[in-house]
Amino acid sequence: MSSDWHAYTPATELAELVRSRKVSPVEITEAALRRIDASQPVLNAFITVAHDEATAQARKAEEALANGDEIGPLHGIPFSVKDLVNTRGVRTTMGSHIFEHNVPDADAVPVARLRAAGGIMIGKTTTPEFGHKPFTRAPLFGDTPNAWDQDRIAGGSSGGAAVATAAGLAPLNVGTDGGGSIRIPAAANGIVGMKATLGTIPHDAAPDSFGANIYVGPMTRTVADTALMLQTMSGPHPSDAHSMGRRRQDYIKAAASPGGLEGKKIAWRPLLGNDVIDSEVLAITHGAARAFEEAGARLVEVDDGFETPEPFWRVLSQAAWQARFGDYVDEWGDRMTPTFLRSITEASDYSAAELQKAIYQRTQLFREVQGWFDEFDLILTPTLTRTALESDMDLYDPVVIEGQEVGIIRQNWYPYTHPFNLTGHPAITLPAGFAGDGLPVALQIVGRYADDAAVIRAAALFEQLRPWAGKTPDLPELPGMDQKS
Repeated sequence: MSSDWHAYTPATELAELVRSRKVSPVEITEAALRRIDASQPVLNAFITVAHDEATAQARKAEEALANGDEIGPLHGIPFSVKDLVNTRGVRTTMGSHIFEHNVPDADAVPVARLRAAGGIMIGKTTTPEFGHKPFTRAPLFGDTPNAWDQDRIAGGSSGGAAVATAAGLAPLNVGTDGGGSIRIPAAANGIVGMKATLGTIPHDAAPDSFGANIYVGPMTRTVADTALMLQTMSGPHPSDAHSMGRRRQDYIKAAASPGGLEGKKIAWRPLLGNDVIDSEVLAITHGAARAFEEAGARLVEVDDGFETPEPFWRVLSQAAWQARFGDYVDEWGDRMTPTFLRSITEASDYSAAELQKAIYQRTQLFREVQGWFDEFDLILTPTLTRTALESDMDLYDPVVIEGQEVGIIRQNWYPYTHPFNLTGHPAITLPAGFAGDGLPVALQIVGRYADDAAVIRAAALFEQLRPWAGKTPDLPELPGMDQKS
């Protein structure tokens, strides 16, 4: 048996193997580190690999087992963290030369909770500079390609985490999502990615807690692993206003016992402010949505002329980047990403009144989406309008769908994701099949505000009806290693 046999073993199963002493934390961690090292020249999913720290943690985990100490639910399980999220003693660069040598003194709250549960932090995954675009490339580290096709993009901004998940480099991976940054690369690489309800997982690094639209969240290969991460990272924390008073839910139970959907009414929205979707992607995702009918739900197609909120999402996001990072431009501008500089420059043209109007529009959008749930129990959409973009594209290039230029990337490749960053509703993306180009296609499930357990339940049920865990990318860059479990 290869020492790499567990690369695609779910964390839920690995945790049981560790608890029963059938596999050791040291063995798991060392194999994960070897796999990362072997993949780096081609996949480049990590900015920093924490070899020494992870090995030391694994040895302590092994000692705890030997001593019969009480252990947590993630004991000895490797996890990675996107390099926008603080990690104690391990540099957090934000994909930028500006913070190339930044080493935080403390973990972000979700990371601290994963460690407290026994998880072993093995490294920091790649992100575009400050997470500003759905392309995982930056001057600091270069490019991270798609796990299934190195001529296509990984998506972003949590592209490194998505590729690490798809390639079996770590079973649990922490991403962030400011406009789809978990769900876009998860969809592009054929994995599970969830943006929970605003405040479910506290985000203590958000500079604006009250107006936050950026989320920390799980990226895994199975719904049960997502539920395990969500259970571990969620819960109130005084640093995050939206987390306070939030009712705890049993996400692990929701994934394990999803039940059926009898009597539920589900909206199928193939368009969400966009006019065009690839016909093959539409057919695959519509077919996937019909799985919910098999589970007893009533599926209703909806097209109510929804207008994309991307223009005011852009005002909010670019203004935030300008306020937070604009002061670095004079000194660092020649070493920053051109598309990020352009975004900051565009923000300089916004007036205070435009910014306040965007805040009002966000509230209007929240109330509109809330109204959908007066009639429907869940909302289904595609996650992307087409498979992963070509690697020679960048943020301000037009999207091409079936030979037709359809407009800017944010409005026309992932129109389905950023609305729910603005409203705060829980949304999860799930593998739904493969297109003719061999790349993954994904379905998004959106639930009622603060009912993340219902989203997990529906996702687990879909996974039972349309399983995907046996599908893994061909990775010749990992010579001599067993690619599949």
